Amino acid sequence: MSGISHVSVGTNNVGRSKAFYDPLMKLLGLRIRQSDDESIDYGNDRLVFSLETPVDGAPATPGNGVHIAFAVPDRATVDAFYEIAIQLGGRDAGAPGLRPQYGASYYGAFVLDPDGNKLEAVTGND
Repeated sequence: MSGISHVSVGTNNVGRSKAFYDPLMKLLGLRIRQSDDESIDYGNDRLVFSLETPVDGAPATPGNGVHIAFAVPDRATVDAFYEIAIQLGGRDAGAPGLRPQYGASYYGAFVLDPDGNKLEAVTGND
């Protein structure tokens, strides 16, 4: 079986990231699998999403053009993801709405986390 095992993004402050991500990951059905001063892993039986301080000791920086898209069941979850992220200090990178350039029923929202990593919640369900 092939597929993505996990996705990791860098953070410069694990505690700040945990406060931002805990409510979002709960909304997505992902639970904490591991947490320490240098990293935190959220997951379920198919996916692990990890935040970690870079192992090379350099500051974490977001990748230009990179974003992580979480598939969600419906538009209400996309809307909730966006609103919660903004309330927690995330920055708008594209309010919830249809994105017909990606598909007739593609509905998504984009935010930047406190470290500048770009996140998306997306559904194709009406």
